[in-house]
Parts: sequence; C-alpha cells; structure tokens
Amino acid sequence: MVDVTKWPIFSLMGPQELSVIKKACVFGTSANEAIYITNDDEVYVLGLNCSNCLGTGDSQSTIVPKKLDFLSGRKVVSLSYGSGPHILLATEDGELFAWGHNGYSQLGNGTTNQGVAPVLVSVNLLNKKVTEVACGSHHSMALTDSGEVYAWGYNNCGQVGSGSTANQPTPRRVSSCLQNKVAVSIVCGQTSSLAVVDNGEVYGWGYNGNGQLGLGNNGNQLTPCRLAALQGLCVQQIVSGYAHSLALTDEGLLYAWGANTYGQLGTGHKSNQLSPVQIMTEKERIVEIAACHATHTSAAKTQSGQVYMWGQCRGQSVVLPHLTHFTCTDDVFGCFATPSVMWRLLSMEHDDFLTVAQSLKKEFDNPETADLKFCVDGKYIYVHKAVLKIRCEHFRSMFQSHWNEDMKEVIEINQFSYPVYRSFLEFLYTDDVELPPEDAIGLLDLATSYCENRLKRLCQHIIKRGITVENAFSLLSAAVRYDAEDLEEFCFKFCVNHLTEVTQTAAFWQIDGNLLKEFICRASRCGAFKN
Repeated sequence: MVDVTKWPIFSLMGPQELSVIKKACVFGTSANEAIYITNDDEVYVLGLNCSNCLGTGDSQSTIVPKKLDFLSGRKVVSLSYGSGPHILLATEDGELFAWGHNGYSQLGNGTTNQGVAPVLVSVNLLNKKVTEVACGSHHSMALTDSGEVYAWGYNNCGQVGSGSTANQPTPRRVSSCLQNKVAVSIVCGQTSSLAVVDNGEVYGWGYNGNGQLGLGNNGNQLTPCRLAALQGLCVQQIVSGYAHSLALTDEGLLYAWGANTYGQLGTGHKSNQLSPVQIMTEKERIVEIAACHATHTSAAKTQSGQVYMWGQCRGQSVVLPHLTHFTCTDDVFGCFATPSVMWRLLSMEHDDFLTVAQSLKKEFDNPETADLKFCVDGKYIYVHKAVLKIRCEHFRSMFQSHWNEDMKEVIEINQFSYPVYRSFLEFLYTDDVELPPEDAIGLLDLATSYCENRLKRLCQHIIKRGITVENAFSLLSAAVRYDAEDLEEFCFKFCVNHLTEVTQTAAFWQIDGNLLKEFICRASRCGAFKN
C-alpha cells in the first residue's frame, strides 16, 4: 500500500486525516502543492498556491487542508496539472473543471485571466462526457467517452494539434488523422502531445526537438502523426516525461524515445533517440510504466512486482533501469524524482487488510482471542502466550513446563503497578511506549528486571523529556538504582545546571545519604561550587 507521507507535504497530517484519503496528487514546481479526495468525496487542497492553483478563491497559501466546497460530492475520475500550475479535473458525470494559471488560455474559458476557483469548462464540450484529462506545461487535453480528443491553450509548437501555432483559447477537437479514430488514452509532455487509439496505434504532435514524438526526425508536428516505428505493436499504456516518452505493449514489451540527457530512456547511454527503441529486454514482462512532464525520471513495474527506476534520480543520472525495494512506481517519484511530484492521481487501497504488526496491535488486551490474563491491582490485562514467548525471553522461560505459571490462566503481579505492567505488555505488541515520565521510572525498573534493553532505552528517553527541577533528583536516584548510565549522566548535568533551584526541592533532602555525598563530590569536580 502506498504511503502518502513519502511526499513531505503530507507529513504534517495525522493518522486519522490520512486514513480517509481515497485519492491524492502532489504537484507544483517544488512539489509544494497537493490535492486529495476523501472517502466521502470531499476535495481538499494545501500548499503554496502558486498562480491560485489550489482553487480556494484567494491567493493565500495554506499549511492546513482547505475544502473546495464547489467540488463537494463530485466523484473525481481524472486529474492532471501543468507547470504554471493549472489544474484539470474530470468527474464521474463527465464534467470538466479547471483553475489556476491561465496565461495561455489553458483553462479553456476563452480568457487569460487567472482561475482562482474551479470553473466548469463547457465550450465545445456540452453534452460530451470527459473521461480523462492531461496537462502539458501550459496546454490541456481532454478525452471523451466516445474517443474524441480535445486540446487547448499554449500552442507555440503545435501541441494543440490545430494545424497552426496560434494559441487555442477554448477546447477544440483534434482531428486530422484522428478524425475517424477512437482514442483510449492521452498524455502530454511539456510541449508535446500523444494519444493511443483503440487498435493500439500511437499518434503524436507538438514539439519534437528531442525526438519525443518518435517519428524518426526532430521536426515539430502541427497535427497528429502516427508513430510508424511501432507498426504491428499494440500499445497498452503510454507516458511522457519532460521531453521523453515510454510505451508499453500488450505483450509487456517496453519502448522508449526522445530526450536522454539524464539517461531517462534507460538505454545505457545519454544519446537522444528519434525513434522508439526497446529496453529492459532481459527483464521479465513489464506491467506498468511511469513518467510525468514535470520530471526526467522513468519507472516500470514487472509482473512479479519488481520496481525499476532510471533517469534523473535525486540529481544522479541513472542510465540503466535500477532495481529498487519499492512495491509501486509511485514511490519512485515520491523518493527520487525532482521535483518529487506524483506522476498520476494516486488511488489509495483502503481495504480491510491489516499487516501482521497492525493485527498484533489490534489484538492486545482482547478477551475474545486471549488465552492468558494478568491481574494487576485488581484489573485484568488479556494477552496471548505465543506472542509473549516470541517477544520476551522472560516469558519464554516462564512458560516452560516446569514453571507453575505455565499452567495458570491468571497470573497475579504484585511488584509493579497496573499502568506500568500494562505498558510493558502493550510494548510487546506494538514496540511503542506511552507513559508519563513518573510512571516511566517504574517501567524502567521492570525493563531492568526483565533484561529488556530496548524498552530500557525508550523509558530513559521518556524520562529525559519529562525532567524538571522538582523531579530531577528523584530521576537521578532512579537512574543510579537501575544502572541506566546514559540517563544518570543526563540527570546529573541537569541538576548541576540548575543547582540552586534543585537543592531547594524536597526531593533533594529526601535523597539517600551516600548518593548525596557522591553527587556533591562529583559536582565539585565539575566546578559547580566555584565562586
């Protein structure tokens, strides 16, 4: 499952907020903007808001998610972003909305006024059902359910496919040799456009200076032109990077062409390719490819789930597909692309599946599945013998046949308090400890008794965060008692740094005489009593 917190902009959101995200997209020149859709089809945005690309009605940035009420309840099926940025969003009903940068009429409303909030794009699209959208740097495309392609916006290189280089202020059907074809997919490079039709043919138009149209030359195309080099192949998926393109056939073969300055074609060198070349020929069948116009990064996923990346990866030029530890192509862009945008509208897999760790956490203190309970201060804690034996050497020894406890269904605990013992058992299920510093002292005692070194370190960390003038000497005493050297050094330094205040606390005068003498001697060696 994809973790959206791999994109830094989502890292401020809590688990509850993240759990309701159904779809998400990170975009912007520095990956500083994001849009996401919740399970109940509410649309939220956050980030820098360059060119009003958040659609909130103002130009204010926001670190806290804001809801776009205008899009409330509309089921989003496709979303894309430009470099301005401008945003295109298609709904399940086939409606198309646009907002953000509009310097080249890429919002399709006939003006060049900035779009501060989502507006329905209706010119030439009335009674049309839009199923997919794609954005180049400053041009836009839409695909309808009948296989028609519409384009508009910046057209300096013919990327709108109108036959001229005049900007196109409203959606216009891309015809020419697509007139009688049924398109099934569309993508944009920065200033180029590609479409796949239902028989697997690929057509390209727009800027071709790096060979990104795959036509065997580097001349721009003002109208769609078929990629003859892919003749006889049935292309299933196509993606475009900043100035390169990738195509995946129905047989799982991968072809690449266009710019190769960063090795984004995966050919093993950095020479541009004017025609498609097959790559990853020695690998197993490819099932998914990934690229986006904002980056020079490429990725692919194989049938067995292996994910490869190449091109510009964190500033490095990776000229051959490199096997990663990722489980999805999206993670490549979150961790290695520059900027770390998303290459598509990301769909989250919110199903009922729980990992092993999540399942264990859920079953802690569950009387329905437990086969053992501890009684502490008259309260029961429900656990599973197998988990305790796997996680803790103390319990592994306890549940041997020659220990009385092995036969018991209830084990009485008298030497530790309920909060302390419950935290210890919960730690065995979760690897986490949530206790106030005062109780962490008792847990430190337990961890020392049970030889749980990691738990001991966690307790010391909690105690350090909770140290005050009032409790410093008590904590120092505990650290000495439980042989916690790191904590002892920390508490000692705190006491010396606040010596006047600490010596006036009740804890200081209640301390053991030997410890007090040791502290005074040690503090004097540090120069604590110098005038």
